[in-house]
Amino acid sequence: MEPRQQGLLDKESLKEVDEDMVSEVDLNNTVTEEEREEMENELTKLEEEITTLKQVLASKEKRHLELKQILGITPLSELRQNFSKSWYDMQTSTAYKKTSETLTTAGQRTSTAFSNLGTTITRKFGDIRNSPSFKSFEEKVESTVSNIKSKVGGTGGAGSFEEVLSSAAHASAQDTPTNNVTESGERSC
Repeated sequence: MEPRQQGLLDKESLKEVDEDMVSEVDLNNTVTEEEREEMENELTKLEEEITTLKQVLASKEKRHLELKQILGITPLSELRQNFSKSWYDMQTSTAYKKTSETLTTAGQRTSTAFSNLGTTITRKFGDIRNSPSFKSFEEKVESTVSNIKSKVGGTGGAGSFEEVLSSAAHASAQDTPTNNVTESGERSC
């Protein structure tokens, strides 16, 4: 057999401590009987003080609630007041002010950019409208409108596109049959 090396990763089980040895150790050995009695008295006094303080606190909390009821302070109003205070504190903070200034500047720049974009688009539409291609398209649309007007029953003359649409709608309404039930239809059933 090979000799085993002892180290940090030793796989042997740990030796258990003898329970009898533990029970023999007296931790109170360092405190004298007089000191122990003094500590027990102090402990009793502390417990009595804690009880008294709890009673005083309960009394104060009761009076606190009574005063709130008399003044009409509700949990909702307290919540609103806390929210308002928090909102005010946030608005007066340096971080909020810096963020607000940054957003205001960004908004102004964005507004200027959109204004410039609108001007550019308007100019481009003007350029498109004055282009030969658009003029040709416009002439074709006017010609088509005139043709539709003449076919629908209007005069071949000039008129707005809305007039053409309304006359077409009027003409189609006159051509639509109604669903009147005749007496002969009722008898055949």
